[in-house]
Amino acid sequence: MSEGELFDRHAGNPILTAEQWPYPVNSVFNPAAVALDGETVLLARVEDRTGISHLTVARSANGIDRWSIDPAPLLAPTPGVASEQWGFEDPRVVWVEELRRWVITCTAYGPAGPAVFLATTEDFRTVERHGVVRQPEDKNAALLPDRIGGRWVLLHRPKTQFGGARGEILLSRSDDLVSWSAPEQVLQPRDGAWWDSLRIGLGPPPLRTDHGWLLVYHGVKETVSGEVYRVGLALLDLDEPTRVLRRLPAWVLAPLAPYERTGDVPNVVFPCGLLQEPGSHTIRLYYGAADSSICLATARLEPLLDALLAAPAEA
Repeated sequence: MSEGELFDRHAGNPILTAEQWPYPVNSVFNPAAVALDGETVLLARVEDRTGISHLTVARSANGIDRWSIDPAPLLAPTPGVASEQWGFEDPRVVWVEELRRWVITCTAYGPAGPAVFLATTEDFRTVERHGVVRQPEDKNAALLPDRIGGRWVLLHRPKTQFGGARGEILLSRSDDLVSWSAPEQVLQPRDGAWWDSLRIGLGPPPLRTDHGWLLVYHGVKETVSGEVYRVGLALLDLDEPTRVLRRLPAWVLAPLAPYERTGDVPNVVFPCGLLQEPGSHTIRLYYGAADSSICLATARLEPLLDALLAAPAEA
């Protein structure tokens, strides 16, 4: 752990690279993560050698090594569908008990721009495509696992006349996962020279805790040598997730290791997957490093919550 950071990088990072893939690709990064049938399942963004991305499943008994990688994508662009023409990116996955399904939210990319795409699966071997549920420009989306006040809640980052021009986290509500309300503000970039001043976006699906929804997010700062992506934490009210209870002033993970600082997009740590180990308070954070590889960092839940609860209350 670097001084001031709350996550420990795994000594074996990167844990997955393009060289391990069963077919030729350029890079693998930004994976969703779930626990299923005693295994860790990652749904990875895979950029092929055309530059187009698709989503492929990798499985491991310990979530660290000895990965079994599917020989074909789970979700790839459908020929002739404009909204998918340039690929699928940056998945998040949550188990929804009411549906008895895993819900995948990802970015479908086409000429109109990035859009929020929804799919469901029972086993990550087959997938049911529900299509675009938030039109361009919109991305960085995840569903909360249970309805709140009788409605589904989707956290996302739209750029529309309703808001989002600064690159912030908003949420929308739905009765049916098809029609969504106008976005409501959740969390904004901080003004000035802060580490998350340029834009922010949701990381993994928020984790329910006794103190609120643990929100892991990425924040971006513009520097003279380019953008830097770091990871921060906030705590949202369980019953009204537009209410931010606490937000850490400092980042908890930054691109410091060589594999995070050098790659297709340098100086990026971009988390999309978070797991709490069964019967444990250990949190595993799966993230993309420099848009080139998949890495793992771990933390104990209590220090994360203690740090948040010690932070000033949000106004």
